[in-house]
This record gives sequence, structure tokens and C-alpha cells, in this order.
Amino acid sequence: MECRAVGGFSEEQFREACAEIQQRAPAGANWELLVETLGFSIYGLLDQQTGLYEYKVFGVLDDCPPALLADVYMDLDYRKQWDQYVKELYEKECNGETVVYWEVKYPFPMSNRDYIYIRQRQELDVEGRKIHVVLAQSTSVPQFAERPGVIRVNRYKQSLAIESDGKKGSKVFMYYFDNPGGQIPSWLINWVAKNGVPNFLKDMAKACQNYLKKT
Repeated sequence: MECRAVGGFSEEQFREACAEIQQRAPAGANWELLVETLGFSIYGLLDQQTGLYEYKVFGVLDDCPPALLADVYMDLDYRKQWDQYVKELYEKECNGETVVYWEVKYPFPMSNRDYIYIRQRQELDVEGRKIHVVLAQSTSVPQFAERPGVIRVNRYKQSLAIESDGKKGSKVFMYYFDNPGGQIPSWLINWVAKNGVPNFLKDMAKACQNYLKKT
């Protein structure tokens, strides 16, 4: 079955993620420091229209080298083993682009959410520093019809930049936004995102150690 996806990422978008990891904090007065937890600083920018935050996360994952961390992040089959919230996750080639289908478990009585998104990975050399960047954003293809009882997330965007911390670990920058829709109050969505992102990164760091054993 042929898929058709429209989109992709510009070189400038990859460069922007590289610039973020070098700054270590967001540029612009409207970003506010929301919390420091698990070794991460989490900043938020409020969208007045939706009441939801965009997030920028800065931190270090010890004992997890950048190339390994990027490999684990990209390995969807392996993610199904360590991410307890994954219900279904797979990718399909669509017009030369990889389209990902991802269904996320939500606690009862809320409906699960699903995402259709594209992603790309690049390794960039910035003044002699190697930075791994992964960009992802929601897309729409007719082959992935909405499913009964599952709410489709149409606004999703994420970027991840990783470089060496100068030791055995990784410096990490992540940008994250999604609007899960439905009747969930914005305060609850914001609370889950604020706590979920650093926990996800910590879980991914643990997954790196097991990935080494697996390979």
C-alpha cells in the first residue's frame, strides 16, 4: 500500500536545535523556568490560546554516550520494551520519508491517543563538536485513518539534540509540544508533560545500559 507524506525538515531547523544545546537556557524573556528535577531544567512558554505550554528541557545523562542515546531514541522496536506507555509503534516508508504510527496508553477513563509523525536524524559538526539531532512533527496521511475510541493528536512537535558532556555521558536538549485534545484540563496536561519529559529521558538512559547488553 502506497503512502503519501508531505513535509520534511530544513537544514535551518537542525541548526536551531544545535544552537539551543549550546545556550543551555532558552533565549527570549517569555520562557519561564518551571522546575528543576532529576538533573534537568524545564522551561515553559505558555500558549494563551490553548492554555498549554511548549517545553524546553536541558540536562545531562551520565554514562550514556551521544551516539548510543540517539540510537536508542530511534529504535522503535526497542522502545516497545522499555516505554510502558506504548500501545502500538511502527514505521512505514511513505514517498521516501519514514512515517511513524504511535499509540499511547492513557489511564482509565481517558481515551488513548495516537500520533502520525515524520522524523529525521542528522549528525552535525559544529566547530569541531559532533551533535546528534532528531526532529519530529505530526503529519497527515490518508492511509492512517482515525481509530474508534482513540483520539488523534494533530499538533505534535519534538526536537532532540545530544552531544558529549566531555566525560562518558551526554548533554541533552529537548523541545516538546503536543495538544492531546479531548476534555483533559490544560493544568493536568501541563503537569503530566512537565513531569513526564524528564522521567522519559531518565528511562531512556536506563534503556541505554540494557541496549549495550542486548547488542
